[in-house]
Amino acid sequence: MKTTSLALLGTGKTGTITDIHVEEDLYHRLAAMGFRIGKQIHVVRRAQFSGPLHVRIGTTELMIRRREAQHIDVLPS
Repeated sequence: MKTTSLALLGTGKTGTITDIHVEEDLYHRLAAMGFRIGKQIHVVRRAQFSGPLHVRIGTTELMIRRREAQHIDVLPS
């Protein structure tokens, strides 16, 4: 299968994080929130007008800006 950006993963879809293309400070911040390579991520909902994504990683739910989600590659399940 082909990887895609987290920002393009549809509502209700699940994928596995394959790569994170951000600067080091943001990488560590995302890792502290659970965004790690190999983790499964589920898109719960998407805000309108290019707003943030509501995602679930394990039992943790959080919001991520779409511009940051564009730099996270996922392999859709």
